[in-house]
Amino acid sequence: MADPSGWTAELISARRSLARSSTAAKVADILRDMVMEGRVLPGAKLAEDSIADALQVSRNTLREAFRLLSHERLVVHELNRGVFVRVLTEADVVDIYRMRRALEGAALQFWGESADAGRGRAPGVSHVRSAVTMGVAAAERGDWDGVGTANMHFHRSIAALADSTRIDEIMSQLLAELRLAFHVMPTVRDFYEPYIGDNERIATLVEAGRSQEAVAVLLDYLNRAEDQLLRQFASKAGQPSAQADSAST
Repeated sequence: MADPSGWTAELISARRSLARSSTAAKVADILRDMVMEGRVLPGAKLAEDSIADALQVSRNTLREAFRLLSHERLVVHELNRGVFVRVLTEADVVDIYRMRRALEGAALQFWGESADAGRGRAPGVSHVRSAVTMGVAAAERGDWDGVGTANMHFHRSIAALADSTRIDEIMSQLLAELRLAFHVMPTVRDFYEPYIGDNERIATLVEAGRSQEAVAVLLDYLNRAEDQLLRQFASKAGQPSAQADSAST
């Protein structure tokens, strides 16, 4: 779905951000963002030599970054083989969407209770609209991986309405893991295109201060997306999925 070639070259430009804080946590941030943007595919081997060289960090720093990402379930270490990007399962998808409902739904609820929500001026509302605009522009270019990345930014901006550093951190980790699940879909356009309109609807409701309606649209959206993913996982496994049949209930 995403072209894996050349992504390590992007690390060379990303290493500028390490100048101020050359830490394992920052390296993990860079790699996580690349996963979330669909630049690194499930099952890809993360070669220590090329990554450490591109970022100009030590092997020990990189290994600590891998350890952090393994706790986020983004990578796995295979004995005598190296570190690989995780390949998700149906159970992962179910758990991720359970968390998404809790985090994104709660963020909209918290925002709806804020003093400025009724006037659509709560902090971060403009970021919701910007992510929608980014997705529409990518679709017009025919860049469907770009639509997927814009979609990640959209949902991160929804969670950010809660104005919680902890929720922001969890959501970034969750969305990176989720992007790995999206690679199961055979065509990105068929998966992403219908949700461009949903993002527009949610953004418009947010701007109007209609938080309860935004929550309802969001939850229906998440149910449908989860159902699509689970059905595709079941199709690849060659057997029906009970979870898929119940995902939209």
